[in-house]
Amino acid sequence: MGLSVGGIFMRVVSFRQNERSVPGLLDVAQRAIFSLNCLGYSSVLEFISAGRVAWDEGRVALAAVKPSDMLRLEAVQLLAPIERPGKILCVGLNYRDHAAESKMQLPQTPVIFTKFSTAIIGHHANVVLPKATSQPDYEAELAIVIGKPGRHIAASDWQDHVFGYTIFNDVTARDIQFSTSQWSLSKSFDTFAPMGPAIVTTDEISDPHALDIRLSIGSEILQNSNTRELIFKAPELIAYLSSVLTLEAGDIISTGTPAGVGFARSPQRWLLPGDIMTVEIESIGALINPVVASTETLPIEAPLL
Repeated sequence: MGLSVGGIFMRVVSFRQNERSVPGLLDVAQRAIFSLNCLGYSSVLEFISAGRVAWDEGRVALAAVKPSDMLRLEAVQLLAPIERPGKILCVGLNYRDHAAESKMQLPQTPVIFTKFSTAIIGHHANVVLPKATSQPDYEAELAIVIGKPGRHIAASDWQDHVFGYTIFNDVTARDIQFSTSQWSLSKSFDTFAPMGPAIVTTDEISDPHALDIRLSIGSEILQNSNTRELIFKAPELIAYLSSVLTLEAGDIISTGTPAGVGFARSPQRWLLPGDIMTVEIESIGALINPVVASTETLPIEAPLL
């Protein structure tokens, strides 16, 4: 599923306009955005949920739109493409090189955990380091965006249920993560889920398992791999997850991170105020997020975190 007009692929974005979130279609070459408000869609999630009807409407509208009716990319603030997905399903230890650096055996079944949607931020938004952790870490990931809902999806039918792909940074408080067997809380601090800048649809990426993936802080490249190193690929993940729960339109499956994370380095490399993280994935683009210190005031009797 996807949309192209005159051979130009359109990417799906959310952006801020008049203090509200607006869905749009981005022409990367022209750096111009067509507002989906014009077609009556109030969010990217609503657009995705409408399925083929939405794409057909978008194609007709784009064929007739004047360049002057498009918004300049430089004039808007991009948000996370889906600001509140129903589910964020993440996969741990899903790159061979990351399992090796973590000194863990390759999993026999996918290791699944969740992040809460209140952690989501967009391109260029600040990752805020909370005072409750001293070991904040980065994780570059390819994310799958579900388009067609389904339960008990056969691995051979996985592509029928994928809307597109985006970039995800699974920021993690390692000291919180390793203090318990449950990972979700350590992954879900506010701002710990940068995502974007856009959703690239499936017609633009024929094989999500052959994409270079990289994370750098400043000029230092810390993660550098390829999605071919994934242990469980999209067909297996979609089949496995849908055997347990219903996958819904707009759900995010973040497929795991390659080697080079901070806790596995020697010396360990934690996120610091002033860092600027850039996650790059071939054919999708770059997700950039500055890191800042929290200004929060903790209570005198701080919680166990």
